[in-house]
Amino acid sequence: MQVILKDNVKDVGHIGDMVNVKDGFARNFLIPKGFAVEANPKNLKALEHEKRKIQELVKKAKSAAEDMAAKISGTSITIKAKSGEEDKLFGSVTAMDIAEALKKEGLDVDKKKIVIDEPIKRLGSYTVSVKIHQEVSAQVNVQVVSE
Repeated sequence: MQVILKDNVKDVGHIGDMVNVKDGFARNFLIPKGFAVEANPKNLKALEHEKRKIQELVKKAKSAAEDMAAKISGTSITIKAKSGEEDKLFGSVTAMDIAEALKKEGLDVDKKKIVIDEPIKRLGSYTVSVKIHQEVSAQVNVQVVSE
């Protein structure tokens, strides 16, 4: 079934793309969730008009994400955690901890956008990636110190 995507869908396509997907995927997931509409002549005409609007919105979102990335890239945060022998932490530093520390710095970042490659379980300095937009990410320096 051919559908027109109204939102970015991972492994399927981007906003405004006309893609071919299985009928069940379109009827049971994409269309009910509002991620897509069926590709018929009426919707194809509307697509052309919407594409221009969507492209402007995407440009604005990307530029806002780039501004946010510039602010985040220069940021270094310090997180205090309880530690035991050999600088091992009791527990670990999570994306939520990093999001809260960034919020204290005046940067509101959703914890789902913070990418931690491996769990932070020791004291020290780490570099964590923040994926702000599909094409824009920033690096944050995280210092984990003992309480």
